[in-house]
Amino acid sequence: MPFNSFDISASGLTSERLRMDTISNNIANANTTRTEDGEPYRRKMVAVQPRKATFAEHLNHFIKGRRGEDLKLPGGGVKATSIVEDDSAFKEVYDPEHPDADPDTGYVQKPNVNTVNEMTDLITASRAYEANVTAMDSSKEMANNILDLGLR
Repeated sequence: MPFNSFDISASGLTSERLRMDTISNNIANANTTRTEDGEPYRRKMVAVQPRKATFAEHLNHFIKGRRGEDLKLPGGGVKATSIVEDDSAFKEVYDPEHPDADPDTGYVQKPNVNTVNEMTDLITASRAYEANVTAMDSSKEMANNILDLGLR
């Protein structure tokens, strides 16, 4: 029985959860002026791409299909490929009293995190997560209806 929609929705849930975790980390570090590298915190973003099936998955699908075992299509959904840093410039704020201020100019470099943009991205990720939950619930309901038809 094909349950590919569960895998696709699950990959979306995993991806969106990683996005929400990354956005939360960005918001938490919005005021971090010095990391282990000695620089302010750099905003991070999740790179996502469609999940493509490997040759082995296509071959297994073909072999199992010939035997009538599994009709689940390989591939589908998304996968997070990496977490990349935003290379935009740091903000500079004049604050000579700050411990990380430049002693000559009095300016402090702040992280390139804009909390308004992060909140917008968080809402988008949250809505996408909810959409995947709704799709998974619909798939579950359809599978239950199919099983009920089999019992009649």
